[in-house]
Amino acid sequence: MSPQLIALASAFSYAFCIISARLGLRYSNSTTVTYVSLLVHTSVLWPIVFFRGVPSVPLAALALFLTAGSLQPAIRLFTYTGIAKIGAARSYALRASAPLFSAVLAIIFLGEQTTLPIVAGTLAIVAGIFLTSWESGGKPVLWLDLALPVFAALLAGIAQPIRRQALSLANEPLFFAAIVGAISLVWYVLYLALPGTEKPVWNRKSLVPFVSAGLFETLGIWLSIAALSQGTVVVVTPLLSTSPVWVLIISSIFLRHVERITWKITLGTLGVVAGTIIIALGR
Repeated sequence: MSPQLIALASAFSYAFCIISARLGLRYSNSTTVTYVSLLVHTSVLWPIVFFRGVPSVPLAALALFLTAGSLQPAIRLFTYTGIAKIGAARSYALRASAPLFSAVLAIIFLGEQTTLPIVAGTLAIVAGIFLTSWESGGKPVLWLDLALPVFAALLAGIAQPIRRQALSLANEPLFFAAIVGAISLVWYVLYLALPGTEKPVWNRKSLVPFVSAGLFETLGIWLSIAALSQGTVVVVTPLLSTSPVWVLIISSIFLRHVERITWKITLGTLGVVAGTIIIALGR
């Protein structure tokens, strides 16, 4: 399968993950869906890895994926909490701004040049974030709630280049996806053990949607890593960035009784997606 098709399949998988999570969040909380998704991720991928045989990879590549995987619990928790607070379509549009942060970090720390596409893409993303931050009638969403998916995007923007560097050292997407799940689960269990943290809320009505979200997210991560391992960043990243559009379309079908899709959310989503694609193509 071509990396383009793999990337598009990953975008679809992430979209269905977000929709499933939103359905389950009506009966539970973001702490629970994060926990379930990490359990599903680890329990699904590691048996496949052991069946195929654990590959030998350079320690440097392993260390890089352990580092990227350590960011994953926070990325998922902030993403799911954003969905619970401001809705699936709006939250994931903001979450998809990760390439912007990757570009900004590359300019600051790696000395990359600021180009016209990066500036244009940044303006499109900022405009999209502004539009998605306002309800119909001018009522603003709390900035703290908006910050959740944006911070998840920032962490994802840090993790993406680390993953790409690791894949350049060892092309083992399945094994690395499993590593991400395992280290994420370890860190998240330690987080849940801390006093004062929000605890999981178990409800039978949320179980199927949460397990489905975990399966779709596991598949999405595996496919996205596989796409990056086979194709160039310029080709793969724009296709991965289309997830919010599919979330918007699917939300209008399956979540029409749960959340409203306004024209501002639609235009804001398109602005964020357009901006991420412009940045990816212009780097």
